[in-house]
Amino acid sequence: MKSWQDSFKAFLHPRVITMLFFGLSAGIPLLLIFSSLGLWLREAGVERSTVTFFSWAALGYSFKFVWAPLVDCLPLPFLTRKLGRRRAWILLSQLAIITSILLMGFTDPSSGMVQLKIMALTAVMLGFSSATQDIVIDAYRIESAPIELQALMSSTYIAGYRIGMLLSGAGSLFLAGHLGSELNSYNYIAWQVTYACMAIIMLIGVVTTLIIDEPESNQTIKNKYSSNTYIRFVIVFFIAATGFILSFLLSSDIASIWKENLDSVLNNPAISNFLIELIRLSSGITIALSITFLSIKIKFIEQQVINESYVAPVVDFFKRYGIKLAFLLLALICLYRISDIVLGVIANIFFQDLGYSKTEIASIVKTFGLFMTLLGGFLGGILSVRFGVIKILFVGALLTVLTNLLFMLLAVKGYDITLLYLVISADNLSAGLASAAFVAFLSRLTNISFTAMQYAIFSSLMTLIPKLIGGYSGSIVENIGYTQFFLIASLIGLPVLWIIYLANKHLNFEK
Repeated sequence: MKSWQDSFKAFLHPRVITMLFFGLSAGIPLLLIFSSLGLWLREAGVERSTVTFFSWAALGYSFKFVWAPLVDCLPLPFLTRKLGRRRAWILLSQLAIITSILLMGFTDPSSGMVQLKIMALTAVMLGFSSATQDIVIDAYRIESAPIELQALMSSTYIAGYRIGMLLSGAGSLFLAGHLGSELNSYNYIAWQVTYACMAIIMLIGVVTTLIIDEPESNQTIKNKYSSNTYIRFVIVFFIAATGFILSFLLSSDIASIWKENLDSVLNNPAISNFLIELIRLSSGITIALSITFLSIKIKFIEQQVINESYVAPVVDFFKRYGIKLAFLLLALICLYRISDIVLGVIANIFFQDLGYSKTEIASIVKTFGLFMTLLGGFLGGILSVRFGVIKILFVGALLTVLTNLLFMLLAVKGYDITLLYLVISADNLSAGLASAAFVAFLSRLTNISFTAMQYAIFSSLMTLIPKLIGGYSGSIVENIGYTQFFLIASLIGLPVLWIIYLANKHLNFEK
């Protein structure tokens, strides 16, 4: 850009404005399966430990790299021909999101275990659909505009994403509270209407998809493989996914027995639950991989398809950085956000237990907190340019550890509006700063030849372990209390500082 005037004019570019609405569409679903759903379940009388298990519904974001190649190469009947490769998948994912939100709205979790299981399944469907939308929007953003517009498109996308989170976070809490649902006065209709309104807002994304153009680079693309190859790829994917899901469903009863036996030995329900669920997760992954390898062995799918889609991006990463540094970087990616994500799962329930109303949570934690996060993100970007990504990455990790300790003070002090403002200011400011530096860091690690797949892997890994542990935050709090939990949440962030220090010794990043 040659001048400030040119820069401001660029924000009015149609592609840049498009990303604002796509960001809103992407930001709506996350909190509907995260914090807002948690408060709904609590008001419905669901136990705290069960509420935090629902955070695992967002694990679709952590495993999206598994089906990213499928979304990238698979043409959709009718839709791809009419809309194009990217717009077809965006529309399909948006319709799936709207359907999932409506199904959740028509499910009352207070009506028994059957309804609660239906709620869990629809939450998983929402997480899967939303993660798919993220994959395609990222690809659309890169392909639809020249490199000089990419920074502006990213900034408007993030702004739209935060607005979407504000609507589904603070907006849903305000609406449900206004319609008469509170912790000791549950009103199912209030939450049903709230989720229906969120589904209606998603239509903004649908309209955007229908009126924009497909990127020119996709209009002449021909499929590399035959339709039969793609169909077999899809069949194997769904069989492997089914095997993964069935391993969880069929092992639920025996897992309960294992947990009881292990708890009698360890005398710690939280650790027992975590170990057993880790075994179930590992078993599910093993079954899915075995199905895939068997399909290759019997030549149902081509080895080359798997190599190009999954193997090549991973091999490239290890070749560029070497085995030792690559594993160190992967450890950093997996652990960098562990402290704030684990704490975030239980945060809304913590505020509610201290006596804060939904209106106070919405106005202070969600709305005010959002603006502090945006401010932190702005500072993180400016400081990363000025002092370098690695230094601000370290500062962000350190601030996260320190600000999490403020929650201990709040737990001891109890209900205090002024202190809550202080805690939220510090926590969200540091989270925004750390996130900005971390996204810049992940972008530096990505090879442009494998951008979509490698970034999908990185963004998936960064939330996988934190969300797995976060699912047990309710159980941990019930066993040791909030004060000790917040201390642990801070301490688990300390190893990240050491990993950043070690990684910086081997990386040659410029500012």
